[in-house]
Amino acid sequence: MYLLSQLFLFLTKSFDQREKERDDAYLAEATDIYDLEYRMKKLDRRASPRHPSWLSQ
Repeated sequence: MYLLSQLFLFLTKSFDQREKERDDAYLAEATDIYDLEYRMKKLDRRASPRHPSWLSQ
């Protein structure tokens, strides 16, 4: 029954909601302000698109 309820919750939430909840949980695990800042930067790097270095010049 638990597995069925988890499956239902998974199917009813959008991808953006699941991703935001996962990111919030990841940030909440930070042990201090420096760890939090590191985690925030890591999430920002993941969100930004990568471009070749020659494209930015």
